[in-house]
Amino acid sequence: QVQAAESGGGSVQAGGSLRLSCAVSGSIFSSNNMGWYRQAPGKQRELVATVTSGGRTNYADSVKGRFTISRDGAENTVYLQMNSLKPEDTAVYYCNRSPSFCSGYGCPAFGPWGQGTRVTVSS
Repeated sequence: QVQAAESGGGSVQAGGSLRLSCAVSGSIFSSNNMGWYRQAPGKQRELVATVTSGGRTNYADSVKGRFTISRDGAENTVYLQMNSLKPEDTAVYYCNRSPSFCSGYGCPAFGPWGQGTRVTVSS
């Protein structure tokens, strides 16, 4: 079972940046595709970025060009660098095992959910 612990959220002004981290436990981290999901108040959970076990990435249109997902196999950690943040990026962000190339709403997740980390972007 792969479990995740997210950190790095906070409050920033529009145009600012944050870097989220996800420490993944479990001996099968290297063979899993991982994704960052987010859930805004009153909305469904959205898959915004994925990285395969081989390092290929995919992004939702809403974050393309602004967010970058990466993974560090030595540290069993997945990162999400978020630049040019907008108020609509405000959400609780989670990482989880994910499909390879799904993005947006309706994408499944394959592991237990962590606590998430809250991101608030003010205008």
